Amino acid sequence: MMGDQRASLQWEEISMNDGKPLVVSIFESKGALVLEFVKTKEGLWAQGNGAVCGNGANLEISFDKDQLRMGPASGWLLRSLLAQGGKFTLTRLGADQLRIAASGWSGIFVPKSR
Repeated sequence: MMGDQRASLQWEEISMNDGKPLVVSIFESKGALVLEFVKTKEGLWAQGNGAVCGNGANLEISFDKDQLRMGPASGWLLRSLLAQGGKFTLTRLGADQLRIAASGWSGIFVPKSR
């Protein structure tokens, strides 16, 4: 998935029900892959860099509790579920959609318009 040079590095949620989509950015910082979630109109939801591995067609990014920073836009449930670390699974759904899932949560994303 990440080997596809055409793949977008910024994705916008389309499965939210509150009118405030998450925007996910995937970038490299200091040699590590970083996943950053920003809740539209609210700010940082979560950010972290972790171990990346392929699992079939999926990409899994595992974080320990020291690698994941929860932002002010994350709710108590997400904070509780990921307090000891966790894993985000990224699954391509065709050419233009991506499912991102963690324990107790998932969302469908499309490439963000520039």
